Amino acid sequence: MARKVLVTGGAGFIGSHIADAYLAAGDDVTIVDDLSTGRRENVPGAAHFVHADIRAPEVRQLLERGAFSVVNHHAAQMDVRRSVADPLFDAGVNVIGLLNILEGARVGGVRRIVFASSGGVVYGEHGPFPLVETAPKLPVSPYGTAKLASEYYLATYARLYGIETVALRYANVYGPRQRGDGEAGVVAIFGRRVLAGQPLTIFGDGEQTRDMVYVADIAAANVAASACSVGSAQDIDSRAYNIGTGVETSVNRLAHLLGGALGRVPEVTHGPPRAGELQRSVLAIDKAASALGWRPRVSLSDGLGATLRFLAGD
Repeated sequence: MARKVLVTGGAGFIGSHIADAYLAAGDDVTIVDDLSTGRRENVPGAAHFVHADIRAPEVRQLLERGAFSVVNHHAAQMDVRRSVADPLFDAGVNVIGLLNILEGARVGGVRRIVFASSGGVVYGEHGPFPLVETAPKLPVSPYGTAKLASEYYLATYARLYGIETVALRYANVYGPRQRGDGEAGVVAIFGRRVLAGQPLTIFGDGEQTRDMVYVADIAAANVAASACSVGSAQDIDSRAYNIGTGVETSVNRLAHLLGGALGRVPEVTHGPPRAGELQRSVLAIDKAASALGWRPRVSLSDGLGATLRFLAGD
């Protein structure tokens, strides 16, 4: 039976792929996006589109009256640097916006909420690696603190009102439609520069590692999380799942792979390390494999190739 699904941030990079996946599963999809970073052309033609800010009363009213069974919450202020410069704005979007969604969902009888969290910002950097869901939580930015606070709000609403909540803690997501002007979009940034024959700038020595997961695998995890069994909300980790690959890739290797995919050796320059940047990030995914029946299917080489083809306009 088709579900009524609301995807916030569904005009964005990740959210639009998730909307595609729900539609492919036969669901009725509504997208809410203010287009501050998302693009109207990313919205699938079969989806209903509402141009609105997640903090707006009209979004809460849409949830109260829309008879949605699943809410997939991806709309966010996602720039770590902006959160440091303006933590009030970050909290306004990422915490107050979430509460507006939760209140509408509570009144509207929404059964399940799937929330986009982050495995890169809620954990500390002290290992052991790969990081499991119960690893210590020690955000180093207001953005990370807002994500962690959001998970606590989800657990509270689960316990008070019986809403089924799931938090997906993403590794570093890449793929088609990713913007190249954000700090998280290293593949898009490097890919565009390699295609243009321009040099790449790597901050620090380039040996910092990331867990690179392809966006189609992220979308599949969201669909699985919308139907999986959930246990009691004993703590924030009980309904949280790392979504990554469990494989570390250095920034230097990423640059090499992108150049190799195009038969080129890109020119690389090194800038000073960026303050607060994680030196190592990789997530354990055994819990998601067991509880969601999910594992990543797209290899890094295949995913980079698909991304480069998209960036080249093929």
